[in-house]
Order: sequence, then C-alpha cells, then structure tokens
Amino acid sequence: MPAVSLRKMLNKKELPSLIHNLVYQFNIAIDVELVDGTKLISIGEQTGENRYPIEVSGEIIGWVVGQEQATLLANLLSFLAKQEAEKKVLAKELLERYQEIDLFDDISTQLTTSLDTRQIAQLVLQELSQLIESSAGMILLLSSDATAFEIIAEFGVFFDHNQPEPGKGIIGNIVQSNRAELVNDVQADPRLEGQKNVSAMICVPLRAKERVLGAIAIGTPKTDSYKAEHLKLVSIFASQTAIAIEKAVLYEQSIQAALQAKAQTQKLQQALHELQLAQTQLIQSEKMSSLGQLIAGVAHEINNPVNFICGNLKYVAEYAQDLLHLLEKYQKFLPVAPPELESELDNIDLEFIMQDFPKLVNSMKLGTGRIVEIVQSLKNFSRHDEAEMKAVNIHDGIDGTLMILHHRLKADVHRPAIEIVKDYATLPLIECYPGQLNQVFMNILANAIDALEESMENWGLKNNPQSPTPNPQITIRTIAIDQQWVVIRIADNGPGMKEEVIRRIYDPFFTTKDVGKGTGLGMAISYQIVVDKHGGMLKCRSQPSEGTEFWIQIPINCALADAPEEQNSTSALPTPTTKSSPTPDTDGFISSTVPILKPTDLLIRHTQLIQRLSQHSPDVEGASPDQLYQMFQHHPISLKLYATLLSWFCCSNPTQIRH
Repeated sequence: MPAVSLRKMLNKKELPSLIHNLVYQFNIAIDVELVDGTKLISIGEQTGENRYPIEVSGEIIGWVVGQEQATLLANLLSFLAKQEAEKKVLAKELLERYQEIDLFDDISTQLTTSLDTRQIAQLVLQELSQLIESSAGMILLLSSDATAFEIIAEFGVFFDHNQPEPGKGIIGNIVQSNRAELVNDVQADPRLEGQKNVSAMICVPLRAKERVLGAIAIGTPKTDSYKAEHLKLVSIFASQTAIAIEKAVLYEQSIQAALQAKAQTQKLQQALHELQLAQTQLIQSEKMSSLGQLIAGVAHEINNPVNFICGNLKYVAEYAQDLLHLLEKYQKFLPVAPPELESELDNIDLEFIMQDFPKLVNSMKLGTGRIVEIVQSLKNFSRHDEAEMKAVNIHDGIDGTLMILHHRLKADVHRPAIEIVKDYATLPLIECYPGQLNQVFMNILANAIDALEESMENWGLKNNPQSPTPNPQITIRTIAIDQQWVVIRIADNGPGMKEEVIRRIYDPFFTTKDVGKGTGLGMAISYQIVVDKHGGMLKCRSQPSEGTEFWIQIPINCALADAPEEQNSTSALPTPTTKSSPTPDTDGFISSTVPILKPTDLLIRHTQLIQRLSQHSPDVEGASPDQLYQMFQHHPISLKLYATLLSWFCCSNPTQIRH
C-alpha cells in the first residue's frame, strides 16, 4: 500500500482550485490519473499523450497526462505527496513517543508505589517482555563488595548452569565497563563464557548516582533481532529501575537500621532494668547486712547476761525458799520478838515480803523467759551466718517476724490491738534462704500494719468516736501444693489498693506513703527474693475498702524446682522484659512484673552517683582516675553501682550481678 493516497490529497479543498489556476495560466490540458488509470482530474481537451509520474520515495502513486508543461504539475504533486508522507511519518513517531511516555509514566507510578526490590524487578521484566521480543530476561544486583551477582527476577532460561560473575563473561564485562551494549551475535563475541541459550542480547547497567547497582539483560535465540531503538528502550527501563531499586534498598536498610535500633533499645532497657535491680539489691543488701550484724551482735551480747540471770534464778528461788522456811522455824521457837526486832519487822513488813517474794521470783522467771524468746527471734530473723540454702521450718520465720513486730501489734490510744489469725498447715522443711524470706515477711507484714493504722486514723476522723471500732486483723495461711510448692498467704482488712497501684508496687522507689515514711524498696526487694532467688511467685489482690492479700509461692526444694505453671490459683511468672500488664487470674490475683526503666533513668543514676561523691569531694570533676578510684574506695556501694553501670556500656555480654 502506498505511503500517501493521491485521491486523499486531491480531496483537500485548496489543491483542486490551485491546479485549475495553474492549468489556465499555462493554457494546457491535463489529466491526473491513479496508477491503475483511474482519472481523478481532467481539464481541457487532451491533445498529447505524454505521461509524467507522481513519485514519493521512488514509488509512483499516480500520473499527470498532458503536454510538456504538465511536468511542472507532476513535480508539484510529487513535492506535496512527499510532504504528506513526511507528516505521516512524523505523526507516527509522535504517537509512538506519546505511547512510550504514557507507558513509562504508568511504569514509574507502579515502581514508586513498591518498596520491594524483587517486586520492582519482576514488574520491569514483565513490561519489557511485552514490548520487546525476548525469550529470556533477568535483573541482577551487585553485592556491596562488588564480588557477586544476585538474580532478583528472571524469566526464561538465560544460562544453563552458572550465573554471571562480575568482570567475567559478556554481562560481567558490561557491568564493569558501566556501558550499555547490544550484542546481536552472542556466540561470536570473544567475551562469551559457558553455554548460552540466547543468540542476541541487550545488557544495560543499573546506575544510580554514579554507582552501579547491577544490570538488566534480555535475550532471544534469533541473531540480529535487536536494533538501536530496542537498546534505547531498555536503557530507559534501566534508569527507572535503578532509581526504584535504590529507593527500595535504602528503605530496606532503614528498616534494618530501625530493627537494630529497636533491638539495641530493648537491650539498653534490659541493661537499665538490670542496673536498677543491681542498685536496689546492693543498697538493701548493705542495709540488711548492717542490720543483720547489729541484730546478731545485740542478740549475742544480751544472750550471755540473760543466760546468767536465767541460770541463777533457779538458785535464787531455792535460796529464798530456804530462808523463808528458816524464818518460819524461828517464829515458832521465838513467837515473841525483842522490842528492837519487833520495830524492825514492822518497818520491813515481813509478812508481805514472805508472801510477795516467791511471786517476784516467778515474775522474774517469766520476764527472763520472754527475753530469751525475743533473743531467739532476733537470731532467727537476722540469720547473719546463713548465706547458703538451708532446710528450715517456714513457720518459725513467720513467728519470729511477728515477735519482732509485736510492739506494733499492741493497742495504743489511736487504735485497738491488731489481731493475728494463724491458719498453719503441716508443712515439710523448706530449702530456702531463711534470712531473706524473713525479710519478705517483714516487708509485707509491716506494710499491712501501716495500712491498718492508716485505716484506723481515717476511721477516727470520719466516724463518731462512740461508734463501734472496727477490728483490725491480719490473717496468715500456709498451704502445700502438689508436694512441690508452699504458699504463704498474708491478708489484712485494711483500706486496700487500686489496680493501677498494685501494678506499680514492685517498682523500685515507688511508694504511696508520705515523705519520710517509706523508701519504696521493700516490695522490689521482696520480688527479687521470691522470684529471682527462689524461683517462686509473688502475687497480690486488692480492692479499695476490701483489704489486701499477698500470695507468696516458693518451691519446697528450690534447687530442683521449675517455674510454677498455670494452675487454678496460680499464674505464670512474668518475663523480665515484658511491658504489658498481666491480667488477674481466676482468684483475682495479679502476678508481679518487672518494671522497665526509662532511658533517662540511667543518666539520673549516673548523676546521683557523681553528686554523692561531690558531697565528700567538691573537686571530683577535676580528679584523676586514680583519685576517683580512691573516692570510690571510701564508698563501696557507689563503686559497685558505677562498675555495673559501666559494664553495660563496655561489655557486649556483661555478667549479671547477683546478691
């Protein structure tokens, strides 16, 4: 089919009138015919048979018949036909460019919406395979050290076995040269390595900011199948692909960096948590160690004179009985005393002394017995020399703690006596750290007494003093579970706590008491002793105005016990890194959880340590490392805390401090 239709040209409005004017000026007759002889225009009577061709790019599309001057009209129509043909070619190219622009705009939109390198690569190959005839294609990414390729998308079979390597083979050399190439005879290329399944190929490096990311390659089994426009098209795809892949790679790197930062943050939070627990343990350990030494020393010093008194009271009673018996004999033999002796007997009231002296000795026996019990309770509570686990009767520890707190249980002007209700089960000996468990009992019982005293004070302010006084009470129950666990339940009928308070009571330095009445360390230390030291469980349930109850569960044999499993009245132990609050179990108990420090708390601890040193040495900021160490030597707790703090920054796997 001719590139230009002569009939359509002559159908234009201006051209027929132009031809008529030209013919009249030359005063000639002409006929314009198609190649097949069909007349399109006939002007005047034809007197000549000369035929002059109308040509476009060497192709005759019609004839001008007439005299010699008709050749001018044939040349004019040939020129107009050539212009028409060029317009059609230009319109076709513009249409193709528009389609390409529309195509790349659509592809760019799809590429920008994806942040996955493999998805991007697969999309590009899919579009290329539809636009350019190809039997195989692939997109490769260059490793960070430029020593290997990774195929992230492909179709067909480009290679039988080995994939390309940087600097080797056609693709490897093209990537190394950073220059796109069209190879229409792969088998004749000297860079060929290994068997190929394509005879012609196009390979374009993926460049982004002067850096080669990889390459895109397509191939076909037909030789000389590709042209320059194909290379240009693949190059445009390659530029778009490189931008999208670079963005996706940066996104993946940012995601990886975010995950690493999150992991580092969690590690730092864990370090902060461990540091806080270490600090709490060290402070309380030093405190309890000093207190234990004091109690043990006092008990020892009191024990000697008390034993001396107790041992001699027996003989005092015997001597007194003998003397009183001797006086009775004297009175029988001398019923009437001399006047001087009678006056002395009246002054000392001998009859009253004889009646009261045995009672006095008996009361002294009761008093010294009470002192002996108190001394024994002090020794049991301190357990100063018991650093290892021992098999003990847990009830002795509870009773000893109650003995220490006896003065707080008695009635005073503000409240009645606090009643202690004991419901002890028959328990075996428990393998535990008795001194530390006594500390747990002391913390919980002391808190219960504080709560009851606060409740009594509030009751006195809100109610009529003549109304019946509520009976403050603490109930202590012990039970055994499955011959593996022992549970101590300590409940009071005090004011109770809200749930948000229960979830924070194990947070070090958190307290609901007034300033100066609590440090906030008691329950945090109790958690460490029960959960970490003994592998047990510490739970609490409470409601405002309904009292508070603590559940202390420890294994009978701590060395062999596993973590307590979920039971009807128990729940799993919390993990140290959990942030979510546990839900109450079926009995309403909320398990203890480990609080997580904020990152700023580490700096606060650091500042507190330096300030503590500054109080003793104002020039601490200008001190040398040796001088700082000497300062720390005078304050061993600060030294241990500071060493722990530094270890979490200097060591990848610091040893956890245990006390």
